Amino acid sequence: MDKNTEMDRLEMRIRALENRMYGERRNGVGKPVKFSESLARIQAALANTANKRERVKILHKKIEDLLRYLDPQFTDHITAPNAMKLEFILAEEEFLLSQAALLEQVSTLQPLLDSKYIRDVPEHATKLQRLSQIHIKEQGQTEAQSEEVKRLFEEYNKMMFLLSKQFTQWDENLRKLEEAKVVRPVE
Repeated sequence: MDKNTEMDRLEMRIRALENRMYGERRNGVGKPVKFSESLARIQAALANTANKRERVKILHKKIEDLLRYLDPQFTDHITAPNAMKLEFILAEEEFLLSQAALLEQVSTLQPLLDSKYIRDVPEHATKLQRLSQIHIKEQGQTEAQSEEVKRLFEEYNKMMFLLSKQFTQWDENLRKLEEAKVVRPVE
């Protein structure tokens, strides 16, 4: 009974589609136009047309050939003989062997790749993200601190230069005074 209701629903949907497509049109006998009949007639007409035309028959027979010719690897198959393909493979022998060794190494290390630590990487990535942000912030602070220290060193160097210059002047004045005191004759 369930199949009957499904069939009834399907027929109702087809009738609704036919009404939308054809409206109230009728065929030559006076019956309403059926969608499925129209499709069957169109398919039969196309098949008859194709069978009557010799060129279309040949084309249908050659579809497999056409598909094979359209394949991009077909040109490689035509242009490169087997001996040349063998030469290509032999020329890349070292590379292929190294790749095979790397694949074997990966397969032996596969248990490590499937380990808990590797699976937990996304969880640790967020922590690492926070730490890298803190690092960038502290790096900026460090640069600012370095600039301040550099400025203080420059001030210190200026002050030391001025003090040494002042001491040099005082030393020169003191030397002149001592020389004047020593050279003066006693009266």
